Amino acid sequence: MSSEITIVVNPTAGRGRGAHAARPAASALRDAGFRVRTVVGVSAPDALARARAAVAEGTGALVAVGGDGMVNLALQAVAGTPTPLGVVAVGTGNDFARTLGLPVRDPAAAGRAVAEALKGARLRDIDLGRVGDHWFGTVLASGFDSRVNDRGNRMRRPAGRLKYDLAMLAELAAFKPFPYRIGLDGGEVREIEATLVAVGNGASYGGGMRICPGADPTDGLFDVTVVGDCGRATLLRVFPSVYRGGHVNHPKVNVYRAARVELAAEGITGYADGEPLGPLPLSVRCVPGAVRVVGP
Repeated sequence: MSSEITIVVNPTAGRGRGAHAARPAASALRDAGFRVRTVVGVSAPDALARARAAVAEGTGALVAVGGDGMVNLALQAVAGTPTPLGVVAVGTGNDFARTLGLPVRDPAAAGRAVAEALKGARLRDIDLGRVGDHWFGTVLASGFDSRVNDRGNRMRRPAGRLKYDLAMLAELAAFKPFPYRIGLDGGEVREIEATLVAVGNGASYGGGMRICPGADPTDGLFDVTVVGDCGRATLLRVFPSVYRGGHVNHPKVNVYRAARVELAAEGITGYADGEPLGPLPLSVRCVPGAVRVVGP
């Protein structure tokens, strides 16, 4: 493994948190004896192009500094290659880091964890989801939650999480379940009314909501959580239990396990790692051992 480590940052993300957090992470890596090159993209596509170039040039590891969106970008560069991925999680959600048991919002500690893991060769291969040529690490969301994202992304004000809280209230006011067609591993297509369908390689999304609490990113399968035709009152009662994964015990919730998932519904956007993929229908497959990750 090369002793040069590449840190990739998108300075436009997280109101500049990524660029600020890169400094203590880089210092921790240098203190451990690594040569560090920091790659700053002027945009997400530019950051991805620079990350892919670093991987092609043989960097010893690619370290993504930012939130789940930045990790998702880095996955497009390292998936299917032997280059290990490190994560310095300083975003809003940080669900990929939670999946791996890595430090969250502590860039110096995350940098030390990456350095120690690289020195000790503590690397492991985990599964990724794939839609077309796009990889994801945590959850593909569709339904009520993606409609909230759609609305929030269209709103200019207010800033931050409050925007999505208001978007959720607006979507609740007009809420009704969506007609889905769901296929699992090429079997019989299920036609159901559902509030949302989440395809989980990891357990959580949205900053710790354990929508697929049993998902294991090393077993070659997704956990597919289907929340059925809930009314608004039921949805509001069940929602708080998502943070501990208790919603899966509700009679309106079913969990399936599959390596390939086909999702179709009118007017629904799929989001993976919090990033929009495009409208359904989407075909999703689990790719075992698709990325090598650093630590713990």
